[in-house]
Amino acid sequence: MPTYYLMKVKGKAKIPDYIQLRDENLTLVGYFRPNRKERLSKVVPDPDQAAINQQAIDDMEDYGKITKVEV
Repeated sequence: MPTYYLMKVKGKAKIPDYIQLRDENLTLVGYFRPNRKERLSKVVPDPDQAAINQQAIDDMEDYGKITKVEV
């Protein structure tokens, strides 16, 4: 069962907000805008795992806090 860590990064001025997707070793595996669902599906090829991660992204409110997602 893979574990992912998500962190929402606040953009400044013209730079939009981003999501960091990290694996169980906290290695960065994806960096994308929260509204770019197609980018998430390229990083996480399993559609069920991508859906679970997308739901966690949609539920994130705070910036800079790491969210653990076990799929």
